[in-house]
Amino acid sequence: MSNLETRPAEMVCGEPITESDDLPAPTVEVLTAREVPLGGVRAMRVRRTLPQRARSLVGAWCFADHYGPDVVSSTGGMFIPPHPHTGLQTVSWLFAGELEHRDSLGTDAFVRPGELNIMTGGYGICHSEVSSAETRTLHGVQLWVALPDARRDAARDFQHYVPQPTDLDDGGQARVFLGEFAGARSPVRTFTPLLGVELTVQPGARLTMDVDPRFEHGLLVDTGTVSLGGTGLRRADLGYVGVGAAQLTLVNPTNEPARLILLGGPPFGEQIVMWWNFVARSHEEIVAFRDDWQHESDRFGRIDGWKGTPRRLPAPPLPNVRIKPRAPPPPPPLS
Repeated sequence: MSNLETRPAEMVCGEPITESDDLPAPTVEVLTAREVPLGGVRAMRVRRTLPQRARSLVGAWCFADHYGPDVVSSTGGMFIPPHPHTGLQTVSWLFAGELEHRDSLGTDAFVRPGELNIMTGGYGICHSEVSSAETRTLHGVQLWVALPDARRDAARDFQHYVPQPTDLDDGGQARVFLGEFAGARSPVRTFTPLLGVELTVQPGARLTMDVDPRFEHGLLVDTGTVSLGGTGLRRADLGYVGVGAAQLTLVNPTNEPARLILLGGPPFGEQIVMWWNFVARSHEEIVAFRDDWQHESDRFGRIDGWKGTPRRLPAPPLPNVRIKPRAPPPPPPLS
């Protein structure tokens, strides 16, 4: 998915971490989403949780869009022409509908509910995403993962994986699409340790889930209302928990099932610059990436078979000023 904001902000995300053997459990920090249109008069709107001023990264997860359920006849569905990426992996996960993905690696694949599509755009890649003609309702998440400095020029890659559901004790189910959780492990290759899980929690259920205490975690609520560590989370909220928690306690106090996305990873430990669809390390790199895209550099390649209009998505204008790094947010208070 592309960031289709006409005036995207350049953001400096992340900060170095300090090694420590003392890992107390922090409290839950609630991040609320903002609505962003994906371009056009009948723009499909998404709820963007990452990045934001309060917290820009959860592990290496640096971008989270949550959308739907949208009736395609009203919103026009998703139509994103060829656009570029650098320095990241895109993670596509659907709850309803179908998207066709094409990229400059030569991939022509569909994104379907419960199936992971992950694309690596390290040195550079371009891709398109269009909802299929058969799609009536579109509902899902689009996530980005920042690549560490040593691997941020990685070659183009595309992986597809269909995780099987894992039943959890006390009324839950998990689909582990990245990393390891509840005895299930995804074989998908990543460049830093990551966790990505779709969770379903039955009405009235209370789950105590073992997690890696070296990870920070984010729990994004797709449907329902839940309590994470005693803190209430509503639809589209993301509950952040810092390093130190060996267990997460999740309660569904309602009479309806809740569906959530659990993300995790060790603190990234590097500072990145994000603008439009690029992850870089400096303002100068952003300028160079944009120039390469506008001049149709071989860095990003081309998509065979694309017949839509426009032929490719133009980059927005660069910001008028150089964006300076902000001080990192303080960690949440310890419990």
